Parts: sequence; structure tokens; C-alpha cells
Amino acid sequence: MDPALFDLPVDRIRAGEFSDVYFNRARAALQADGRRAQVTWQVTTKRAGWLGGIDEAIALLKLCCDDVGALDIQALYEGDRVDAWDTVMQVEGEYTAFAHLETLVLGSLARRTRICTNVRTLVDAARPKPVYYFGARSDHARLQPGDGLSAHVGGAASVSTDAQGTFSGKKGVGTVPHALIAAYGGDTVAAAVAVAKVLPREIPLIALVDYQNDSVGTSLAVARALEGRLWAVRLDTSEFMVDASVLGHMGAFAPTGVNPALVWNVRNALDTEGFGEVKIVVSGGFDVARVRAFEDEGVPVDAYGVGGSVQDGRWDFTADVVRLDGAPQAKAGRELRPNGRMEKVK
Repeated sequence: MDPALFDLPVDRIRAGEFSDVYFNRARAALQADGRRAQVTWQVTTKRAGWLGGIDEAIALLKLCCDDVGALDIQALYEGDRVDAWDTVMQVEGEYTAFAHLETLVLGSLARRTRICTNVRTLVDAARPKPVYYFGARSDHARLQPGDGLSAHVGGAASVSTDAQGTFSGKKGVGTVPHALIAAYGGDTVAAAVAVAKVLPREIPLIALVDYQNDSVGTSLAVARALEGRLWAVRLDTSEFMVDASVLGHMGAFAPTGVNPALVWNVRNALDTEGFGEVKIVVSGGFDVARVRAFEDEGVPVDAYGVGGSVQDGRWDFTADVVRLDGAPQAKAGRELRPNGRMEKVK
């Protein structure tokens, strides 16, 4: 990718503001001593997953090192499958040219790989049904463009903000929100009709239907009012609530939140009234285990909305000097780990 797309604060990065201070001091010490250390610097992952953030890491090197033309950089690609201790990037050159970038490179890889891996795992669990990435509200807004790229690479069908689609070209999609329903006095139909008037017809209209905790009744009411325009209803019942349609079926399953019985109730009601084309999107605390459980049970879900679970876990990386002036030189336990899948960065 064009490094300029990442909109990096180049001057501040070059000045070391975002670097662990010991890297800045190490760089200053080498420069003050006149020592030119020609090194092989490799970046490895400590955990298997799907690689994210590699283009951002390359952008950091291209824009923020002293002389990128003097460096030989090899790397894997966004979305590549990696195993624990695989080398994902290797840089050969004068160490002081890029010593201040280690913190940023590792941070970008760690975060974006977490997003990419979690989304990919969810997509595999839901396949062939789409997964919508609603992760914007789970973290800082400035992180959205890179996170959206990693979610896209991981297989997310859509994102919820335009910023998340910065690098993929996707536009944010969403539903009729609870706040709008509240602004219409709790009338989901009125809110959905209002959105239909301003939403381009090529954009799917999805209505939240749990505001009154009667997802069946609300789904039917919205479908009747927007016949031919409603693409899907979204079930988002709180994990502490039991939907009205489920009350009579309690006793053999966990009745709270969005559960299989609720989805079946909505599906059957829509089909019975001739709204079989209206799809069902579910959201609210869906992680890999829950998606797999729904799929194993054959629950009639058409798409999954995921958010907070995409932030779960850690994917740490390490960077090490492993050769000095062409000879092995590394701390105990670390050594050169060639990876034939890497390609030269141009």
C-alpha cells in the first residue's frame, strides 16, 4: 500500500516521541560513538494467526527511517497465515537508521494481527454467512482505519463506519439504532420509515427490533410497513432480558439474550406472514464459540454482527538483531529464522 495512506505523524515519529526511550538512547549512543552496526533485524510472531499490520509496519520504515534506500527489507503479506515463531519481516542495514521504529512496528503488528485473526476465525465459524464488523465502539476512534483494514483482510463483509473502510473502499453500514427509536417515542416502525426515506435504495435497510423486547411483534410490524424495502431485522436482545416470544418456551435452555429459540420464533413468524425474503442478523456478545454453537444447531441466522470479541486475546511480536556485519549475533534463545515465504519490499 502507498505509505502516505496511513497518515503517519512522520516528524514526531522521527523525533522518537512514540518510541520506548531506550531505543532512542541506544541510537544516540551508537551515533555519538561513531559506531556503524550493520545488522540483520528480524521480527517474529509469538503466536499463530493471520498477519495484520504489515503494510503499516513497512510504511513506518519507508517514511520514518533515515535512509530506506539503504535498507534491504523482506516481509510477508497482509492476511498471511503464520505459525508461532515465524519470521514476518527482516531488515538488513545500518541499525541506527531504524532503531527508533521497533516499538511502533511491533505495536502495529500486534494490534492488527489480533483484529485480523479474530475476524478470520469468526468468518470461518460462520461461513458461508457474512460477518459484519461493528468494532468501532470498542476502542479509540483514531484506530478505525487500520482496524478496518485488518477486519477486511480477515474476511469481514462490511464495517460500521466510513473510517473503517478507508483502505478497503467499503462504506459503513448499519441499522436503525435504538436512539432513533427513542427519538420517535419508542416507535420502531416510525423510525424505520424515517430512515427508509433518506437511505439510498442500494443500501440494505436493517431494523433493530428489540426495543420493546418483543422481537417477533416488532419484526412483523416493520416488515408490513416496509414491504419490499426491508432487507433484514437485527436481533440484539440484552443478555439480561428474556424476549416476550420466548417466555412460553422456557425451561430447557438459557432464555436470555439472543438465543436459538428467539431466532426461530422470528423466522417462523416472518415466513408465516409471507416475509421469507427478510433476513435475520444477530448481534450482542457473539464470539467464536457462540457462532459455532448457532451453526452447529442450524439456527436460521443470515449474518452475524460482531464487535467486542474481536478485541480478545494477545498476539505479541518480538524484534531481534540476529546478525552483526554478516556474522551470527543474537541474545541466547534467539537466532536467525529464515522464512522463504517473505518477499523483497520494493
